Amino acid sequence: MNLVAAPARLSTAAATFEADFAARLHWSADTDAVIEQRVADILADVQKRGDAAVLEYTARFDGLSALNMAALELTQADFKAAFDAIPEAQRDALQAAAKRVRSYHEAQKKASGESWSYRDEDGTLLGQKVTPLDRVGIYVPGGKAAYPSSLLMNAIPAHVAGVQEIIMVVPTPVRGSVATGGSGAQLASDKGERNDLVLAAAYVAGVTRAFTIGGAQAVAALAYGTATVPKVDKITGPGNAYVASAKKRVFGTVGIDKIAGPSEILVLADGTTPPDWVAMDLFSQAEHDELAQSILLCPDAAYLDAVQREIDRLLPTMPRAEIIAKSLTGRGALILTKDMEEACEISNRIAPEHLEVSSTDPHRWEPLL
Repeated sequence: MNLVAAPARLSTAAATFEADFAARLHWSADTDAVIEQRVADILADVQKRGDAAVLEYTARFDGLSALNMAALELTQADFKAAFDAIPEAQRDALQAAAKRVRSYHEAQKKASGESWSYRDEDGTLLGQKVTPLDRVGIYVPGGKAAYPSSLLMNAIPAHVAGVQEIIMVVPTPVRGSVATGGSGAQLASDKGERNDLVLAAAYVAGVTRAFTIGGAQAVAALAYGTATVPKVDKITGPGNAYVASAKKRVFGTVGIDKIAGPSEILVLADGTTPPDWVAMDLFSQAEHDELAQSILLCPDAAYLDAVQREIDRLLPTMPRAEIIAKSLTGRGALILTKDMEEACEISNRIAPEHLEVSSTDPHRWEPLL
């Protein structure tokens, strides 16, 4: 298959830029009414029937049949076995990533996550007491792609905050399963696809318990609790439209992090970074989803050409090349700006999920962002 990744080429000097720019950014967060109704039905059913409903939906949507929920629970031994099974380089990478995530959130907690108080002029003691939640649930995607990074970045901050129990749900569907209403995954093994990197990440991150369930039924189990799945205080982690709709509906019963939309990255480049580096950075989010958005802003037209050449060269080497190609062609953009100041202005208008300043002097542009 000859894949082509053709992000839109835009220039702020063009008369049609504003219209073209708006069209490229447009994305509707509206959820299909059919999805909303299915999710509402699943949540109500799990709340009423508990484990039995979760087992039924897991068999229906993920093709994974089990006699009871115990068969869908992963153990600490499973995590350790997965960690031991992956190559040493991957073990080292997971541990290095975990160390970096932990360091970041320890600094964050020190700067803004501690309790504080003061007395006002009347002697009244005012302040804020910060206490950890008792138990959180993390949803880890296991469908079109598996992301151990998502697990690390949800579980480790919880540990840093002092959360005592972390309950993970991760779908492990059987190949060819019809996942309408479920996790959206189509993978395989006799027990469904158990991704060793994800389970190894659970070992590194210190996940307390885990269940191989996904979709709206997993969100419901975490939110309401069942005879087997503990009720949590908050649910975090990304998922498909069914997961997002379910999280929105259970908000109030439990806390949630946010309603996740398609992933985004914006790279501000001055043209000095090796173009293959920037191409790979654009791939880093494009590989997540066909609707993910990867945008490059640069005042150097020749550099944009060079990045496009690297995209063309590197795309065939990527495991998720088809997803990357669809994402970059459908929602990606290489935008020529007048200068870096204008690039910063456009970045502020976009307010991307991930922002990278690729420049010889990145701190020069920080005040403008």
